[in-house]
Formats: sequence, structure tokens, C-alpha cells
Amino acid sequence: MTFHNPEYLFLLLLLIPIIFWYVWEMHKSDASLQISSHRNLVQFPKSRKVKLRHIPFILRTLAIASIIMALARPQASNSWRTQNTEGIDIMMALDLSGTMMAEDLKPNRLEAAKSVASEFILSRPNDNIGLVVFARESFTQCPLTTDHAVLINLFNGVKYGLIEDGTAIGLGLANAVNRIKDGKSKSKVIILLTDGSNNSGDIAPITAAEIAKTFGIRIYTIGVGTRGTIRIPIPTPMGIQYQQVQSEFDQKSLQNIANMTGGKYFGATDNSKLRHIYQEIDQLEKTRIKVHEYNKKDEQFYVFSILAFLFLSLEVLLRNTVFRRIP
Repeated sequence: MTFHNPEYLFLLLLLIPIIFWYVWEMHKSDASLQISSHRNLVQFPKSRKVKLRHIPFILRTLAIASIIMALARPQASNSWRTQNTEGIDIMMALDLSGTMMAEDLKPNRLEAAKSVASEFILSRPNDNIGLVVFARESFTQCPLTTDHAVLINLFNGVKYGLIEDGTAIGLGLANAVNRIKDGKSKSKVIILLTDGSNNSGDIAPITAAEIAKTFGIRIYTIGVGTRGTIRIPIPTPMGIQYQQVQSEFDQKSLQNIANMTGGKYFGATDNSKLRHIYQEIDQLEKTRIKVHEYNKKDEQFYVFSILAFLFLSLEVLLRNTVFRRIP
């Protein structure tokens, strides 16, 4: 229950001095009679009328309290809400080239990307998310789905060597665009993660970005890894050998792709930075939730008005009958 005029409830404090005044007046009005001894009076119990003599005052106090409650306008409130959730279509494009095995991110770039991406997927239960992988070629590991348990299992199955080595960024982007362009969601996003420059495929990255822009698809690009010399594990008959290679990627191209489509470019040099990037994308691409709230309020002041009338009527009746005083 709520009150339309709750400030009137402070008037209930007036009952405190009224009750105090009544008790004080009752004490002053006690009749006194000097007698030699009152021991013999104990055997005469108080009459029922004497015991109930405070009822008119109690009724008046209840009447005043009821009037104050009625002035405050109590209201019974019934409310309900309906919620419509509109998810986002997100296609993740993951680089599987050999340099993704570099260990500047722990345990390596690929495993770090898989781990953080899985956390991102679990944080967005209402979205359609899919996965495209690319190296020299590109294929769809998982189409758009809301079954994120299946998606994460397929994500965990991604490893180096599934595709011939190379970096076909344009082909990977074009594949992701093809998979997401017909989605029903109003908002469509591609997250591209790579650590190299485009050196394979027949489609230039900027061309794939132009196609994405045509379909209203935003692309967030992530350049992962540190610059300079890095160690890459190479399997040999003698076991794992490490090869020193120069790490570099076409940052300008990734920035152009993001800017062209209304997305954003990020650079991830370690695990914490990569996790922060996905958290920022999560904040930028919020799922749309439409909430409709309905409230229905019924006035309840009449209940207290009726009570006040009954209390006052009963008080007047008792004062003029049972508790009538003769001057």
C-alpha cells in the first residue's frame, strides 16, 4: 500500500499530547474522601462500567487516526511489466596463422584469444554469436547461434594447423560478412582478431570492409601481440624448437577497416589488455531490452472514512447512554 499524501501521516504525532492530556486530566479528576480506614472497601470490586470508562476516549482517538489516514489517501497498487529482449548478431573472425602460437600472451596468442572470447560469449546470453576462422583460407566453424554451450565447444576445438598457414584477412572478413548479413537482428557486429598483415586470399581487407559497410555491419578490429622479435614454437622430429621471427601487423589497415564501418580498433599486447578490450566491446554493444510497466492504483481512503464515522458514532452513542454523565 502506498499513500498519495504521505505528509499527512505526521499528524498522527498529535495523538501523543492528546493521550497525555487525557491521562493527566483523569489523574486530576479523581475524587478524594477522607476516611479512617479503607480496608473494608477492598471487598467491593470495581464495576464493569468503571473498568470500561476509557472506551469513549479510545474510540475518539481511533476516529482521529482514521481521519488522518483517509487524508493521506492510501492506495492499493497493482503493477506488472513485460520485457522484450532483442539480441545482437555477432560474428567472430579468428586468425589461425602460425604467428598466433607466439608466447608473448600466455600460454600463447591463440589460447589467450580463445579463453577471453569464451568469457565474452558467456556474458551475452541473448545474442546470436558465430565463429569464422581463417589462415590461408577461411571457413565457418560455427554459424550464428544462441546455443552458446555448443559454440564454446567448437571454439575450444580450434587449433593451429586446421588450415594451411597464411593470413587471408580479407577472405576471413568476407566469410564473416556473408554469414551475418542476412541476420534478423537490427544490430550486426564482426569482431576481427589477427596478429598479421594480409598476405593471402583474393579479397583485399578494405574491399571486405566496404561490403560490410553496405550491409550496415560494424567491425571491431583487434591487433594482438607485441611488436619486435618474438619466439614461435616449431614442431620438429627432435621436439619443439623455437624460432625467432619479427612480429608486425598492418595496424593502419585494421584502423581503416574499423573506422569505415563505424567500429573501433584495439591493440592487445597482453592477456589483461585483451580481456579489457572485450569488456569495452561488451559495453559498446548493449543488448536492447524494451520494458513496458503498468500500474493500477485503487483508492482505499473510503475504508478509513467509514471507520472514522463508525468510531465517532459509537463514541457519541456510549457517551449519551452507558457512560452518560449527570452534571
